[in-house]
Amino acid sequence: MVFNTGAALLDAIVLAVVSKEEEGTYGYRITQDVRLALEVSESTLYPVLRRLQKDDCLEVYDREFGGRNRRYYKITEKGSVQLNLYIAEWREYSSKIMKIFTGGAV
Repeated sequence: MVFNTGAALLDAIVLAVVSKEEEGTYGYRITQDVRLALEVSESTLYPVLRRLQKDDCLEVYDREFGGRNRRYYKITEKGSVQLNLYIAEWREYSSKIMKIFTGGAV
């Protein structure tokens, strides 16, 4: 992708990915799903997950998988509210950009 990705957009995408799984999802899977939209490394993503957890947008729990613990992330009510705000802002923002790209008035 040639466009720079800001922290808010990455937060929004992570919250959207996590919100799709009612029971939560684990870090590697989140990375794979985010990569469908953005090229991002795990070393970039884990600080985002920690920040969203610190901001009470995600809750974290461990579950045994294959003899090891796997860390899962689940969206909180606050995270859902934040995601809905991001979605509304994105719709407005992307609409304005598309109008400019297609020659319309903003």
